[in-house]
Amino acid sequence: MRLTFPRMGNSHIPFKALFETAGVEVVTPPPSTRRTVNLGSRYAPEFACFPLKLNIGNFIEAAELGADTVVMAGGIGPCRFGYYAQVQDAILRDIGRHLDLVVLEPPCLGWAGLLRQVKKVTGGCGAGTLLKAIRLAWAKCCAVDEVERLGREARPFERVTGSVTAAVDRALQMIDSASTVAGVKSVLGKSSDMILGCSRPGAPRVRIGIVGEIFMILDGFSNLEMERRLGEMGVYVHRFLSMSDWVRSNLLPKSFAPPGEKDLIEGAKPWLNHFVGGHGVESVGGAATYARMGFDGVIQIMPFTCMPEIVAESVLRNVTRDLDVPVLTVSLDEHTGEAGLQTRLEAFVDLLSRKRALHGRGVGSR
Repeated sequence: MRLTFPRMGNSHIPFKALFETAGVEVVTPPPSTRRTVNLGSRYAPEFACFPLKLNIGNFIEAAELGADTVVMAGGIGPCRFGYYAQVQDAILRDIGRHLDLVVLEPPCLGWAGLLRQVKKVTGGCGAGTLLKAIRLAWAKCCAVDEVERLGREARPFERVTGSVTAAVDRALQMIDSASTVAGVKSVLGKSSDMILGCSRPGAPRVRIGIVGEIFMILDGFSNLEMERRLGEMGVYVHRFLSMSDWVRSNLLPKSFAPPGEKDLIEGAKPWLNHFVGGHGVESVGGAATYARMGFDGVIQIMPFTCMPEIVAESVLRNVTRDLDVPVLTVSLDEHTGEAGLQTRLEAFVDLLSRKRALHGRGVGSR
């Protein structure tokens, strides 16, 4: 077995650690490029979600490197993510790519089934080795989240444009190379000094909260490096969703749900009080929470035709009206251009800066 998986942001770092430590040969999908997009778009239905198209491109490129098995999470509810594996399997077989897709369904559908699928992937891996693999992967998952957070904190105040991004990339490489939990913790301590050392104390011009569909938020290639773009414009960026949150929500029982998830769901209730699939409710609750925290604006990131986020988008207009928080919705697919996105972001930041000045709020005030 030569195993691969979807490439979602930096999730390949803990996923690779998990399977390699468990003794499985891993073929890490190459970083997504324009070729990846073209491959996925060529074979996927035209109105399929952008992440589905990108995943197909990932799998084809991994298959070219010798991968024969794909492991991915499943899903439930109105979001089309629950059908990804079946659709992708049919597409890959139609083009002669016979990959074995192993789907890790949410535990709410039964722990026995999840364990059977895990055993199918890890083969004869013993319980002790599997536990070691899980601990290392989880340590790397949390470390990646922390490094990304440090980057968002430091980037608006970097002394040299691009220096924070370079430090973050270096830190991620170090986390990827670490072979023990202790090694990951050591790297994280060095990374903090390395990243924060690129910046100087200051106050951001504006503060923006990010909400939306989880894949598009976490995957910098898909969102055209939106966090980096905003940070280099002097904007403080914050998001509630992270990779570790995704694992807690999708691969662990409800008792392990992210600490803030319930608060986001409660925060959405005045405008949206029932599940609509994906992270639609969290998008509404997140926007309302950011408004109450004094953030200047909110950006909703979504793949074109994403039903849960389309529902959230319509509801967010009421959040804007009631809480006076501007919301910019950015719908992305394979046709989105960098120049157009940059123009929209600059215009939105300028609008927020003017609104801040109009209300007599100085730089850095809340």
